[in-house]
Amino acid sequence: MTRISALVLAALVLTGPTAAAAQTSAPAPRADLVRVRYMVESVQESVDFYTGKLGFKVDFRSGPYFAALSRGGVQLLLSPTKGPGGASQPMPNGDRPVPGGWNRLVLNTPDLEGEAARLRKAGVRFRNEIVYGLGGNEILLDDPSGNVIELFQPTNDLTAR
Repeated sequence: MTRISALVLAALVLTGPTAAAAQTSAPAPRADLVRVRYMVESVQESVDFYTGKLGFKVDFRSGPYFAALSRGGVQLLLSPTKGPGGASQPMPNGDRPVPGGWNRLVLNTPDLEGEAARLRKAGVRFRNEIVYGLGGNEILLDDPSGNVIELFQPTNDLTAR
């Protein structure tokens, strides 16, 4: 487990109840909301764990391919290691996402291409090119220590479904 994962989980355990009922609707996410994505073997099993054991509520589901959960101001995005979504696609070097190794902060941006261009000019190292996915577009970059950050631009309002 990475340091960020351990810190996020510790904060979540300490800041809320131990169980909560799942919900299927939520207010529109704030543009400045910072989210964490976890790659998981089974979205359903993970939803059951986080809602049943750690007090998260379901904000949005997309079958077996995606779930957005929240608790105490933190949003947790669950994506499978294999599937049609952008988060499960391999990197250009062939590396595949695996649980525990692909956890990352997700930062929304209204202009992904412009933001990526600005950061490239500033010398930021990217892991891939923009991936155009089902619910949005994304690109991965590294912080100075090699931790992954995802810049994400939604293609539509996921809460409207």
